[in-house]
Amino acid sequence: MCNLFINQFAEFIMIHLIVFLEGLLVLKFNWKVNYTRKINHFFVFFSPYLLKLIFPFNESFYTQVIIAMVGLSTLIIYIKPIRENIKIVAIMFAAFDRPEDRPHTLKWLFTQYLATYIVAVPLWLLFDRLGHAEAIPIIILINAIGDGLAEPIGITWGKHKYKVKALFTNTKYNRSIEGSVCVFLVSVLAICVYHNSFTTTQLIGAFIGVPIVATMAEAKSPHTWDSPFIFLFTGICLLLVYQL
Repeated sequence: MCNLFINQFAEFIMIHLIVFLEGLLVLKFNWKVNYTRKINHFFVFFSPYLLKLIFPFNESFYTQVIIAMVGLSTLIIYIKPIRENIKIVAIMFAAFDRPEDRPHTLKWLFTQYLATYIVAVPLWLLFDRLGHAEAIPIIILINAIGDGLAEPIGITWGKHKYKVKALFTNTKYNRSIEGSVCVFLVSVLAICVYHNSFTTTQLIGAFIGVPIVATMAEAKSPHTWDSPFIFLFTGICLLLVYQL
């Protein structure tokens, strides 16, 4: 348990140091928040794997719940009274405060994290008990890399736009087919990486089903709420694949 708390403390320091540097890039060098936000997206999903190599701990349902609670509680530092009075927090907040998301930035961030944990923790427990622990890394690859690259690719090269809804507002937001194609391609790549964990029939089913389901989940999810939808529907798809 001690290693778990050391692990979480190290992750808190590392993530917020990265966010601080990203905030400086936004405020001092006029980087697009859309880019810094996605850089942070990568670190949020992949830093736990790195830190677990340094500070290992035994995973269980309870450790996953503790990790979720720590992750959500750290967002408290970004509430308006704190960020308006502590400059370093304001700089960090700038790293993911997209102008088009205001005034819902923190609300969307918190609810997305909460929904993702609510979906991901039971999925992790279920896949672990079924002997398919590789399923969660597959979903993480799709979500972290596919969804992570979808927005910057859409902004830079996206010519075919479509609209999606968002929570707590009637405003609609742009996504692009080019960004969604990125999710599809990364889904195919993720299946390739873990191809040895499937039977031949399951592998065929995974190649047919997972890229389509993950892409549709990202495309149809509310603005900023991609992660819980990708985890939920890709997880269900993989559960069905393992039954083949």
